[in-house]
Formats: sequence, structure tokens, C-alpha cells
Amino acid sequence: MNALPSEVTVPAPVVDLVATLERAGHEAWCVGGALRDAVLGLPHADFDVATSATPEQVRRLFRHTIPVGEKHGTVGVLDPARVLHEVTTFRRDVRTDGRHAEVAYGVSLEEDLARRDFTINALAYHPLRHEWRDPFRGADDLSGGRIRAVGDAATRFREDYLRVLRAIRFAARFGFAIVPETWAAMTEAAAGLKQLSMERVRDEWFKGLRTAQTVSGLVELWHGSGASAEVLPELLREIPLEPALSDAPRDPGLLTTILVRDPAAVLRRLRASNAEIARAAAIAAGPDAPEGGTLIDVRRWLARVNDAADDLLRRHELRTGAAAPWADTVAGIRQRGEPLAREQLAVRGGDLLELGLRGPEVGRVLDRLLSRVLEDPSLNTRDTLLALAREAR
Repeated sequence: MNALPSEVTVPAPVVDLVATLERAGHEAWCVGGALRDAVLGLPHADFDVATSATPEQVRRLFRHTIPVGEKHGTVGVLDPARVLHEVTTFRRDVRTDGRHAEVAYGVSLEEDLARRDFTINALAYHPLRHEWRDPFRGADDLSGGRIRAVGDAATRFREDYLRVLRAIRFAARFGFAIVPETWAAMTEAAAGLKQLSMERVRDEWFKGLRTAQTVSGLVELWHGSGASAEVLPELLREIPLEPALSDAPRDPGLLTTILVRDPAAVLRRLRASNAEIARAAAIAAGPDAPEGGTLIDVRRWLARVNDAADDLLRRHELRTGAAAPWADTVAGIRQRGEPLAREQLAVRGGDLLELGLRGPEVGRVLDRLLSRVLEDPSLNTRDTLLALAREAR
């Protein structure tokens, strides 16, 4: 069954770009994930263009270009609104090492589509003539809900092992089944994932978390394919998640703290940002909840977890499907502006130095004062705290 629509709405700047290339005597087609999503009736943007023009010819035709990946044949063309559109020369792989490909130009559109990863991504559409090219029957696989490699599956994965993770992501995002021959080739190729940069692995992991229909389904595919054993061995099998994960946007950094052991170490290995690693460490340090349900217990918990409080509240909701029982108490404390940290005390270290305190004793007394204020915020006045400090000397 062919599911290709008669027309696809393509942004005017992309249509103009194709028209410019064709007026200059070059073949040009829209390609990429936007076409796949359009066929599925999903929101779609970022139409890429494939062309017979070489990168040099593309640069000559357009005034504003950026070499976004020129050694692989891609030139970024800026439209009048300064929006970037990727234009890539028809190409074929000369040789690959599982991470990078050396390409050659001078091939046909069909040969260019033959180097794509999966049939659902090997579509081309002409926005002027409203013609389709679908040499690998990607439309049938879209209709049937299947992920199928283009041509020989084992060869496709050896060309770029990241395709193992892309297959997982697409299957989890669309709820598609991976056909047996493609699945078998994926599991065989999983060992090659170790050759990839950890940045590429991280990006696929985060994209998968953001887009999967269910996170549990994504995790099952990572385990079943052997991908987790190779590049994410900390991934848990039993995950206390859902149904709260239907809401969007999802936070992949926060989800990672639920789904893996030692999340800060995992994110460090995956080359996440220092801020993301520090955030994960703070969440993991916890504690997840106050020791009790009293107002004082919640104040002490907020003082201990500091900036991780909102993440911990959200994590509780993701795990249980319900707001944390102490969430309203937290909101009340914040609304009243009750002090929770040394910096919010009505006295400073300099005030204690004037009382004759020295060295580590200053910090210890400030901690005692904060403990008293957490029990009774009304004590947070300069005179009261100085009096308490004198007693503590």
C-alpha cells in the first residue's frame, strides 16, 4: 500500500532554493526526515535538499552560504530570513570505517538514496513538480509501521554503527517494528558502537528519551539489541516510571538520573556538559525526600538539597505518577520567603568575627544558627542571631 500524499507543503524559501538550482541546470530534490514526518502526518520542518550540483557550484549560486559539512558534500544556504537550509550533493560512499565516510560525487539521486540508513528515510520529493522518488518502498514501510535497512542491512550498519541507535530511536518514536533481518544485523553490529564518539552516543540517547512513545519501550530496545551492554551498561532493566511520562517536553538529563546507576559518572563518560554532570550528582546525592512530614523536616530537606529540590520533586512525580506529598509545603515555604541557607541569615561571618570568633568556629556557629532558623524562621533577625551566637561561643 502506497501512502505518499499527492503534495507536501514545503516552505517557500526551500522551494525557491530548489528552483534556483534547477534554473542553473542542476537536479534538486527535497529529502530527509521532514518528508517521512509529512507522510506520517506529523509536524515537519527543516527540509533538506539533495542536488547534482557540487558544493562549489552551490556556493556560486547563493550569496550567503556556510560550510556546515563541506567535506561530506553539505553546504548551508541562508535564506533572506537568515534561516539555514542544508544542501548536499548527490554522493556515494567510497569507504567507511563505521564512524566516518569518504564520499564521491557524480552519482544519481537513486544512488544517493541508496546510501541512506532506512527505507523510511530514503524518500525524495520534488516541490515544483510534486513528484516522488521511493526506490526502496519506504512508503510501504511507513504504512506498515516497519523499520527496514536500505539494501543489505549488515552493510548499512558497518558503514556507520550509529545507525543501530537510530533504528532504536525511530522504532521507539513511531511505535514501529524492526524487521527481523534488520534486527539481526543490528544485534550483530552492536559491538561496533564502542568505536563511536561518546558525544554521538549521548545525542542519540537524549533524542530517544525526548521522542519515544514510552521510555520503557526505548529501554527495552536498548537492552534487547545489545546496545546497552556495549555503551550504557549502567542502564537499569526495571525502571520505576510511567504513566507520568506522557507529558512533554521530557528532560533527558533528569530521566537519566532515574534510568542508570551512578548517573553523574555516566554523563561524564558521555561527554555531557559540566552543568549537566553537576546537576546529576546533586540529584543522586539527595536525599530523595524529607525525613518526616513536618514543616521543620521539609525546611531541613530544602536546606540540604539546595538547587536540586525541583529536580527531586519532579523525579518523585515521574516515578510515582503523583506530586510529592510535601510539594505544597515546599511551595508555602518559598512563598513566605523563609531562609534556607547561610546566605539568607541576618548575620554574616564578619559579624561573628567582631564577636571574637575565629577560623572554623565561624562556620560552625553559622551552621548552628541556620539550624535554629530552620526550626523557627522568626529568629532570623540580626539582634536575635548575635545573641544566640554569643551563647554558642
